[in-house]
Amino acid sequence: MADASLQSQGYPGTATAPAHYWRSLLLFNLYRTATAVLLLAAARVWGDTLQFGSRDMRLFLGAASAYLVFALAMFAWMRLRERFNWQLAAQVGGDIGFTTVMMYASGGLASGLGLLLLTSLAAAGLVSRGRLTLFFAAIATIAVLLEHSYEVLRFSESGGQYVQAGLLSIAYFTTAWLAHTLAKRTVASEQLAAQREIDLANMAQVNQLVIQDMEQGVIVVDGDGVVRQSNSAATRMVGGLSGSGVIRLKDHLPALQDLFERWLRDPALVDGPNLFEIDASLRARFVPVAKRRGAGAVIFLEDLARIRSEARQMKLAALGRLTANIAHEIRNPLGAISHAAELLQEDPAAVAGSARLTMIIRDNVRRLDRMINDVQMLNRGERAERERFRLAPYLQAFVAQFSETERLEGNEIELELVADPHIMFDRDHLNQVLWNLCRNALRHSTRRPGCIRLQVMRASRSNAVRLDVVDDGAGVPAESRVKLFEPFFTTDPGGTGLGLHLAREICEANGAMLEYVEGPGGARFAVTCAAG
Repeated sequence: MADASLQSQGYPGTATAPAHYWRSLLLFNLYRTATAVLLLAAARVWGDTLQFGSRDMRLFLGAASAYLVFALAMFAWMRLRERFNWQLAAQVGGDIGFTTVMMYASGGLASGLGLLLLTSLAAAGLVSRGRLTLFFAAIATIAVLLEHSYEVLRFSESGGQYVQAGLLSIAYFTTAWLAHTLAKRTVASEQLAAQREIDLANMAQVNQLVIQDMEQGVIVVDGDGVVRQSNSAATRMVGGLSGSGVIRLKDHLPALQDLFERWLRDPALVDGPNLFEIDASLRARFVPVAKRRGAGAVIFLEDLARIRSEARQMKLAALGRLTANIAHEIRNPLGAISHAAELLQEDPAAVAGSARLTMIIRDNVRRLDRMINDVQMLNRGERAERERFRLAPYLQAFVAQFSETERLEGNEIELELVADPHIMFDRDHLNQVLWNLCRNALRHSTRRPGCIRLQVMRASRSNAVRLDVVDDGAGVPAESRVKLFEPFFTTDPGGTGLGLHLAREICEANGAMLEYVEGPGGARFAVTCAAG
């Protein structure tokens, strides 16, 4: 019941008090031990000249010695780390009891020993952090009044000293109340600090998650260019920013370090899209972490390739909507033209020259119709239904079908199977991609045996397969390679300019990649897809 009462008044649990409570109690007992030693020493050295022990030196020395033994015993009890509340109450009670006895042995209030209890009450209030310190002040007041009353009754002391005893009691309560108030404020400050620490930790965790999920690269550096923090996007762009030890910008991206030093030297330097370009694919923006630039900066890295890709996708999306509308509007009059050409060709009264003109109309109508089909396929965005199958048998069947359709002799296409893997791809989509690439290769080849080669090999990255379509033609001119996969770009007067663009879109829908590989000889297109 006593422990529960103490806890309700602000004490910690009796069994599991925090470590700093025990540390405070230890310092309190060190003060008690030092006080007992000083009182004994003073009585031994200056006993005849001091007030200490003036009434009964033997009793004073006995009480001071017992006080020292009591303090040492408290050290042994504290090592058990149990019943904190009872230990504190016992120590303060011992202070009151032994101090009162030494006061009596030294002549009462005139000895001044009652002032020692002020320190004990203040320490008790700070250690206990509860209202029980007022109880200790009341016990000390009662002890002082009883001691003085005993002196008045036995030694006929003057009753006027009750005023001094009352003032000392007021001092006890004042000290206890101030200590209690300061302790409550300390507890409130500790709780607020703990809550702020939790809030700061949560905020730091949220900021870390936000930074890690940003598409922009983020690097925090100090004034010396030492990396303090970075996200995964920055590591992907720059590389080498993760790991233990000191990481410096100049070791991984000297160009960025030079730009950072320039930014530090010139306070008037303003941010601009071209001013902070590191290279053709990376751009940096600096934000100071403090008013003084020398403290460091937060560096935001932007992947220009991604920005250009997003701009290209937006442009293609707008272009796709426009072309879809145009294709829809063209199809109806185109059908009418085709039908009129057929009627004109069937007319018996048509002259011989009209047949040639009609054939030209029909060929161009078919070309326009094929272009409209490609445009509609471009905007349809069909979902890929990938499946796992072996590549070698599929390619053998494709070569046979392609040779028969294009009326080849059968030896124009060669298969070079370095491996025979399984792949994950939509069969119809892969068939469409290969038809486009092989028709382009056939158109630009010499049409001799082995003019087209299909090479299957393991890709450089793990769990991937690479399929190359190579011809023996002149290759793609250097000035045309940049625009090779752009829509409506073609070097063939009869082409639509959508074949390679559609092939790349189909590959991306299947988680694959289509690219042009530069090299000696003819053109080489590589399809890199996931292995099954």
